[in-house]
Amino acid sequence: MSRSSTILSVLLVVWLPVVSSWAQVAADQGAPPPPPEAVVAGELLTEMPTLLNLGFEWFIQGDTNRNASVAVSYRARGQTPWTEAMPLLRLQGERIYAESRVDLIAPNMFAGSVLDLEPDTEYEVRFVMSDPDGVHGTAERELTVRTRAEPEAWGGGRVFHVYPHGHDGPKIEPAFEGLMCAYNFWCAGTDWATAGRPRVRAGDTILVHAGVYRYDRYEYTNDPSVNRTTPLDGTYYLTGDGTADRPIAIKAAGDGEVIFDGNGNYALFDVRAADHTYFEGITFRNAEIGILAGTQFLAGARGLTVKRSRFEDVGAGIFTNYSGSSGFYIADNTFIGRNDPDHMMAWRGDVWAQFEGVEGQVFPPRMDSYVAVKLYGPGHVVAYNYIANFHDGINVETYGAPDGSTASGPGIVDGPRYPPPDYWDRRPVAIDFYNNYITNSHDNPIEADGSMHNIRVMRNMFINHPSHAFCNQPALGGPVYWIRNIAYNLPGGSTRITAGSAGILFYNNTILSETAVADGSNIHWRNNLMLGQNAAPAIFSVGTYTRYTSSDYNGFRPNPDADVAFEWALPSSGATAEFGGPDGSVALAPRQFTTLADYGRATGQDRNSVLVDYDIFRNVPQLDARDEGTLQRLYRAEDFDFRLQPGSAGVDRGVEIPNVTDGFTGGAPDLGALEIGAEPPHYGPRPR
Repeated sequence: MSRSSTILSVLLVVWLPVVSSWAQVAADQGAPPPPPEAVVAGELLTEMPTLLNLGFEWFIQGDTNRNASVAVSYRARGQTPWTEAMPLLRLQGERIYAESRVDLIAPNMFAGSVLDLEPDTEYEVRFVMSDPDGVHGTAERELTVRTRAEPEAWGGGRVFHVYPHGHDGPKIEPAFEGLMCAYNFWCAGTDWATAGRPRVRAGDTILVHAGVYRYDRYEYTNDPSVNRTTPLDGTYYLTGDGTADRPIAIKAAGDGEVIFDGNGNYALFDVRAADHTYFEGITFRNAEIGILAGTQFLAGARGLTVKRSRFEDVGAGIFTNYSGSSGFYIADNTFIGRNDPDHMMAWRGDVWAQFEGVEGQVFPPRMDSYVAVKLYGPGHVVAYNYIANFHDGINVETYGAPDGSTASGPGIVDGPRYPPPDYWDRRPVAIDFYNNYITNSHDNPIEADGSMHNIRVMRNMFINHPSHAFCNQPALGGPVYWIRNIAYNLPGGSTRITAGSAGILFYNNTILSETAVADGSNIHWRNNLMLGQNAAPAIFSVGTYTRYTSSDYNGFRPNPDADVAFEWALPSSGATAEFGGPDGSVALAPRQFTTLADYGRATGQDRNSVLVDYDIFRNVPQLDARDEGTLQRLYRAEDFDFRLQPGSAGVDRGVEIPNVTDGFTGGAPDLGALEIGAEPPHYGPRPR
């Protein structure tokens, strides 16, 4: 049996309900099944809404020639005109394979998002499916969906006041010494620490007054000045449940800085058994993990909110890799890691080994801080944060095979290659990372690794990252949207796409390093600026398993001394799509080109793209990854101006993309992240 036949047979087994709908269409019409080229509309699924974005999945059968499409439009409920959104992305059997870790085959489906809506607003969304070969089933559908509201503490609940030991001023009642004494009916630093049950209930607020809350977990005591957490681990275990509208809130009272100091413990707060906990205005410091919110396969929180807080001297800020975690909102926070704040350093690579011993550096560097935010599960929002000095900034957990699916390998029992519907609420979908400022990692500022559908990475500032800012290792079907991000000082290159990562869309990014894709599928570039840093000879090198991967309307600055500036590699078999698996990898046939014109003529890609140089920017100097004297230097985005010069080569050279280029100011959209005349995005915490 051929590899493509094997994939089809697996999909037919996994998606038996959708196949049955095909048969039902034929039975209802008293006719034989539709031809395989025609599309049969199946289930239309709405993902968990976020504050700004809505994600959808429409499962189908047929359309073997892959020419069906779904147009999308939307309007706020009660309004008359419809606004065009991006069409849904077509997925069709793309296989993402990484040995015994993951082996996922994308269903026959469409998926996509409506972007940049208003929070807490009801929208009508219209979908129109079309296919020259015919549509069977309901071709036009409308859904009404409400975006999420920003979480807030509820104003109608009880209020408890917490003071540090030694507070000698007036107290507002009911007043407690130490957080757990307010949170639970009992608190202690002995075995009785676990005897307390939650006093708080949904809608309550704990106001924490100024001071440092630091205890000695190694002293077994009832002395409140020594310990009011659990013995030995010193963790605040929170177990009460709030609701989306009435979270249990722990807020700074506003009379000075509130610091919870873990005194070097593992998890400062553990909320794995608490849903809808709300933190605001708190400093978390001196612990391996600031907030432990989930552990893979074991337990995890839902609806965690962390706003306007600070994390410092931590190994990880907020961490969950539990698939049942959902709906987090992490915004306007500052995360400062323990890693070297003065030198860029990668965790691997011969070029970095030369700095061993220079100014006290070690190589490989110690990973004193791993990640600011790590998440898994659906519906998370991480926005407007400042992150510095971590190994990684914001990650989706790489995870392996999503729950309900099975990887391939010796001794692994064969199973579904995509999660069955019973597991859909545990998929990493509908995740938003936007307007974050991330600097000085050992690896990547954002990893979309392990994510599935409708991942939206928008308007972020990535600066000073030795590895790849646009990391998809792997992306499990997509779409993963990378939109209007700026990436500068990436001496290891801009993009990581491996294991057949599928469904990745790069729209209107300013990418100031070389792009090299090892092996992906169903990837699309539009309206990007790509200017090199001498991280590699070629400015744009793509290896893809699918002939429907595409690139156009971009701006390139090839490295002047490069013999090969562009490379485009397709399956050597000539197949439209060919994917690796346990039986072997796919042989790609690279084609290499010196000029943009030759590359465009030979491949059909980037025929509307243009050549640019660094003088298109108002103030962005070119960096050189080969310059050992400046390789470790760290830069500040505020010292540069990434806007385009009026009349420069990147102005009015893009293509319209609904929801992305709306409101462009010239004859056509500009290339890159910043449109001339538009207000630049705000990166990092917003002023109050």
